[in-house]
Amino acid sequence: MKDLVRRARKARRFGKWNEAYDAYKAAFEAAEAAPSAIGERAELAGELGLCALALRKYRDAAEHLTWSLEQGHALTDEDRIRFEAGQAKAAFYLIRVLLSVDPPDAEVFIDGKAIGRTARTYKLFLDPGRHMVRARAPGREDALHVVSANAGSELEIAMQLPRLAVSTAREAPAAPEAVSASPAARPEPPSPWASWPGTLRITGIGLTVATASLGSVFMVRASTADGDLDERNKKLDAAGVSPGACREPPKPAMCSELTRLRRERDLFAGLGTTMVVTSGIVGAATLASFFTDFSFLGTEPTKAQLALTPTVTPAQVGLVAYGAW
Repeated sequence: MKDLVRRARKARRFGKWNEAYDAYKAAFEAAEAAPSAIGERAELAGELGLCALALRKYRDAAEHLTWSLEQGHALTDEDRIRFEAGQAKAAFYLIRVLLSVDPPDAEVFIDGKAIGRTARTYKLFLDPGRHMVRARAPGREDALHVVSANAGSELEIAMQLPRLAVSTAREAPAAPEAVSASPAARPEPPSPWASWPGTLRITGIGLTVATASLGSVFMVRASTADGDLDERNKKLDAAGVSPGACREPPKPAMCSELTRLRRERDLFAGLGTTMVVTSGIVGAATLASFFTDFSFLGTEPTKAQLALTPTVTPAQVGLVAYGAW
């Protein structure tokens, strides 16, 4: 190591700064590995920093000179003055950062590169510009800080790493697997009553039943009126009144009653016939809707088939439905 120091001093006297820097660096690394006195290591670090300053390696110079001055009790007054002047000159070209970290055992990274030591406070020197400072520790959340400043700036940064939140939520037990899966249900055909065609079909069936019922009522009423008319005519025959007596004046008193019954019979017969015909038309249209494909109107074609037939008798009215529902 002594040979390295002699070579470094000789190169420095002749202004061979690269050679002097390499020799001092090798001597300093050798002193770190050997149980040397702290004073000798502090002097080597300071001389290495001055060589780096001469080579314009300002960050390297500032770091070595700072570490050397931190061991000030081991330096001579002359060396301390030289090293302080060199540190101030190097710091003029750098960003000086005083960083405090909690917890102190957190690992600090500058632009992704670890500093390599842990402490509560750090004196850092950064090149002018933008830098990312990150700190991490076990059981703590990472802390990030962006440094952006010009040369000669001095910054103080405090980074506190909060503890990680402990999740107390328990995971829900997994659902047991099914032993056997049931076969997939077969899709059922769409109901013939679905969507708006179904509404029209229901309305058609209702109209068919209603008109058929009214028609049958009117037909029954017409049949009753016709029976009353026949009975009155028989009474006229029994009284010796000819059938044409009501056509010539003077008319018998019973002729007005016969006229009323005849008009009533014709009226109810006409209404009954009209209702029955209407019932047949509406029923036929409703029946046809079950065989009509409405897909062109945006609905599914019906697959069910249904036939409806209105049934009217003098005694009752009904609707017969048959087919596949």
